[in-house]
Amino acid sequence: MSDPLVLIPARLAATRLPNKPLADIAGEPMIVHVWRRAVEAGIGPVVVATDTDAIARAIEAVGGVAVMTRADHPSGSDRLAEALEIVDPEGRHDVVVNVQGDLPTIHPGIIGAAVTPLADRAVDIATLCAEITRDAEAADPNVVKLVGHPVGPNRLRALYFTRARAPWGEGPLFHHIGLYAYRRTALTRFMALPPGALETREKLEQLRALEAGMRIDAIVVDDLPLGVDTPADLERARAVLAARRLN
Repeated sequence: MSDPLVLIPARLAATRLPNKPLADIAGEPMIVHVWRRAVEAGIGPVVVATDTDAIARAIEAVGGVAVMTRADHPSGSDRLAEALEIVDPEGRHDVVVNVQGDLPTIHPGIIGAAVTPLADRAVDIATLCAEITRDAEAADPNVVKLVGHPVGPNRLRALYFTRARAPWGEGPLFHHIGLYAYRRTALTRFMALPPGALETREKLEQLRALEAGMRIDAIVVDDLPLGVDTPADLERARAVLAARRLN
């Protein structure tokens, strides 16, 4: 049995939507909504890793746990690794789930689903994807596609990640959802790897793991969470969560 720890990296330095984690949605900061969804998943303790006192205070005000990390991390994975050593230096938690701090509409059930491929000892990292249903997304380089082959019901083994439309030919295309569940040993190995050639070219960190021969499996889910990167995304998230409160 695994013992997961959920970490949510959050920082203020977003260019398209300044102060994004603290943006108000239905009366609470966005980062609080993400924290609530992670807690509702019920898979393990949830900690927000941040470099900003205001984010930590927002989480602590609702009874959550936040840890302060360095401000100069080049990626969320680096912040994740530092936070893990602060929260669990003894290594009690063997699985680390990385939930992005800009997914306020994510369904708790899919956070839990992300862990399930790790029951297979051959899998190093688990993630999520959803079938693309709009042609505009298929050609959009901001929509990362997962290319993989089925290894079980609603489960793919990832062969590649790309910003291009892929694979060629008839059949479904899959939108990668940037939520990861790492074996702790896999995260340690991943963080020690240098950036890969394909990672640098595609600007996709997960390709570093594939280039090193690590195995990533993905669960196919129906619910594509809304990532908030722009003011328009923020308004959509507000509308989604307002509608949920009415139901």
